[in-house]
Parts: sequence; C-alpha cells; structure tokens
Amino acid sequence: MHHNPVQPITDDRWRSGHLGRLLGLALRRFDERVLHHMAHDVQVPLALSNLAARAQIGAAHVHITRHLGLNGSRLTELAHQAGMSKQAMGDLVTQCEAWGLVRREPDPLDARAKRVVFTADGLLWLSAFEAAVTQAEAEFRSLVGPAVATVVTLGLEAYGSEA
Repeated sequence: MHHNPVQPITDDRWRSGHLGRLLGLALRRFDERVLHHMAHDVQVPLALSNLAARAQIGAAHVHITRHLGLNGSRLTELAHQAGMSKQAMGDLVTQCEAWGLVRREPDPLDARAKRVVFTADGLLWLSAFEAAVTQAEAEFRSLVGPAVATVVTLGLEAYGSEA
C-alpha cells in the first residue's frame, strides 16, 4: 500500500480571504454601522439608544427586529426564522420585553399560545432600524460604487435563495 505524504501548506491566504469569511466580516461591519446609526437616532427612545451605543444590543437582538411580524409572531415562528432554538429566542424575547421593545400577549387563534408583539417603543425602534439599514446600505454603495453594489446585491440574493 502506497501512502501519499501530506503536503505541507505553504500558502494559507485562503483562510482569511474565502467567501464565507468575507461575508462574515461584511455582515459584522454592516450590523455595527446599523447599531451606530440607531445609537445616534433621535427617534429612538433614549434608553434604547443608550443600549445600542453601549453595544448591549447585538446581532441576536437584531433577529427579533428582522423577523417579528408587524402583527406579532409566535415564539416558535420567530425561533425558526432566526435559525435559533426556541429556548434561546425565548431568552431574547424576555430581554427585549425588559427593554420595552416587545410584549407577550395571548394568541387570538390559540388560547394556550402567546404571541410576541412590538410595543409602541418597539415600533419606533423598528422604524429607526429601517432608517439605519438604509444609511448603512448607502455607505456601502458609496464605498464600492453603485455598479459593484448592485452586482453584490444580485449575487447575494441568488446565492441566499438557493438554501
């Protein structure tokens, strides 16, 4: 039996430059810019603005902002859409409840179930989130140019919809 010796790796640049890593870095930067804009938005209630400024609100909390329906969602739906366990999403909802972003209320379709809904402050937060995302996207467009921004957006839409 002939063994092929393992070739020593002489070039490991691929580890820091592959698509997954670049996407992760870009997502982290984008989320940081969104939270930065929210921390400086006068429409965001001060307590929530301060949380964003101190980075108490992180990417996990943004899941609720991204996935919670305008008419509310069940915890299981939220967890599924965010790709999280029901337990982890429940913990996030509890934290967001304490901050006044959301509240739990009975589900009109199922007396045993609860729906998570935005509070009035939560809707202000959602509106500020939309404005912050728009600003972060404009920064991206400005940095890479409109043609590259369009190609990146189309490529990510195509790649992400294959899942």
